[in-house]
Amino acid sequence: MIIVTGAAGFIGSCLIQKLNELKFKYIIAVDDFSTAEKNRNLDGKAIKERVDRNDLFSWLEKNYREVEFFFHIGARTDTTEFNTRIFDELNLDYSKKVWGACVAYQIPLVYASSAATYGLGELGYEDNESLISSLKPLNPYGDSKNDFDIWALQQEKKPFFFAGLKFFNVYGPNEYHKGRMASVIWHAYRQIQSNGSLKLFKSHRDEFKDGEQMRDFIYVKDLIDVCIFLMEHRKNSGIYNLGTGKARSFNDLGKATFAALGLEPNIEYIDTPADIRDKYQYFTEATMAKLRAIGYTQEFMSLEAGVKDYVQNYLAKQLYY
Repeated sequence: MIIVTGAAGFIGSCLIQKLNELKFKYIIAVDDFSTAEKNRNLDGKAIKERVDRNDLFSWLEKNYREVEFFFHIGARTDTTEFNTRIFDELNLDYSKKVWGACVAYQIPLVYASSAATYGLGELGYEDNESLISSLKPLNPYGDSKNDFDIWALQQEKKPFFFAGLKFFNVYGPNEYHKGRMASVIWHAYRQIQSNGSLKLFKSHRDEFKDGEQMRDFIYVKDLIDVCIFLMEHRKNSGIYNLGTGKARSFNDLGKATFAALGLEPNIEYIDTPADIRDKYQYFTEATMAKLRAIGYTQEFMSLEAGVKDYVQNYLAKQLYY
């Protein structure tokens, strides 16, 4: 059996779909299943059992002998939430309990960290573990992810294999329930369909023109392929970046979305909301040499190819993955 936390969410549900395609059908789906809308992400997927996130550890006590792998994807990911107690409970403390269970029961673990840990990129974007304790995230979400990375590296007892993955800007099917936290592609598609135009944030820094803020956008299918590789690899424990290694601008993203719809670009610029303006990353780009060094050779989809697949095969058809 394979455990997936955050199973009804964006990345977790896409991971389960891929596992099913690879003939893994004994999936233990862990989440807060009280939200009916999000649960549609699991429709049609082969799942052995759904376990409420609050019941996971009692479930594990009875069933750990049957568990082959643990994907800890679930987390509170709202970068505009500033109640640190929520992140302490759902991200930091819960992840520590997952780690402890994987140590006690000798279950290999892949868990989700975040590029939000890099803050403004003062120390660059290299997944060098000696730098992690010096990183300065911009919000409580980033703090919670970085705090767990630091804690994990300090532990004498570790799972026999673990990988923490610093997810960069992920986009793709099954994210519709995320609202404000959904990818810019998702919001762009909805705006273009409604108004024929796209609004992007203005730059509030002189060194960046409007729409030329840059992020490392990674298609969720590429991210899932890395997760599967690590499940099969089970060597070289550590913390890894997971982006494409190539930063692209929001203008590029907007143009790719218009192109996927067969339309000419029509982009407007609006002020960045005040509540996130001082916490806004203007540039991120994953250094991917560490993952490549352990044998991952698959190429990542270009922004244009990923957006085209997402828009034409999922958003336009109102389909889930």
